[in-house]
Amino acid sequence: MNKILILLAIFISIHSFAQKQKKITHQNADIWNKYKKIVLTKDYFADCVTSGSFAILDNRNKEWNVSDTADVKKETLPASTFKIINLLIALETKTIKDENEIVKWIGKTDTVKYGYRSEIYHDMSVKEAFEVSAGWVFVELAKKIGKKNYEKYLRVSHYGNGNLSQKDADFWNFGSFGISPVNQVEFLMNLYDEKLPFSKKNMQIVKNVMITEKTEGYTIRSKTGWTRDQGMNTGWWIGYIENTQGVYFFATRLLQNRKVNNPSFGKCRKEITKKVLQDLKIIN
Repeated sequence: MNKILILLAIFISIHSFAQKQKKITHQNADIWNKYKKIVLTKDYFADCVTSGSFAILDNRNKEWNVSDTADVKKETLPASTFKIINLLIALETKTIKDENEIVKWIGKTDTVKYGYRSEIYHDMSVKEAFEVSAGWVFVELAKKIGKKNYEKYLRVSHYGNGNLSQKDADFWNFGSFGISPVNQVEFLMNLYDEKLPFSKKNMQIVKNVMITEKTEGYTIRSKTGWTRDQGMNTGWWIGYIENTQGVYFFATRLLQNRKVNNPSFGKCRKEITKKVLQDLKIIN
């Protein structure tokens, strides 16, 4: 009798897990396919000598404002924007007890791959590592989380292309893993609605850590990203804005040949995005 009850409990658990995955995947597909799409023809990227794309979702009016309908669906490395789901997975798997857990400085890092940033080479909390984008902290967490956990949570969150073939721990910075601007927005919307396969407590922790700007008129929760792989600079700024009119989700991606190496590349991620948001009268 006990064996039957155990098997029944396992069946119910698996069925529930599968239904949740199906629901999330279906919901994500509907967001892009069913909502109205408005293509903004202004070239926001020319001044930064870069190509790029953006996808902005107006949650109230159920419409997309996009740079195009093709490039916004192409997948590239997420770089440090991956820290959003990485933090969720670290919390859910109990790799860390909370965002304030301290990670010990490992003593060295690959400055060729990641650049030299002496200000982040010390023990720090996971929250601080998120805020200052200290990649070494999340690489150390990734080693503990393991690829199997990533495969599981990325799949059920409908995040990215699922290609974790990169041997090193930081598959979000180097290798064949990829996500599109549209997929980034879909993920952010599900985070906001708390419809991801993580506890509400952990999703709330991540939302709080994501706050990067707060004014009387709006609050921005966001994360930047920048990786240098295969001769290309790939830069991101993703997040969502809450104001008195509603919620707006955004993902901007810049792609630039490293031979160009515009010194303004980093700040262009936010400057371009904010210009679009201002033109749409989402922020002042």
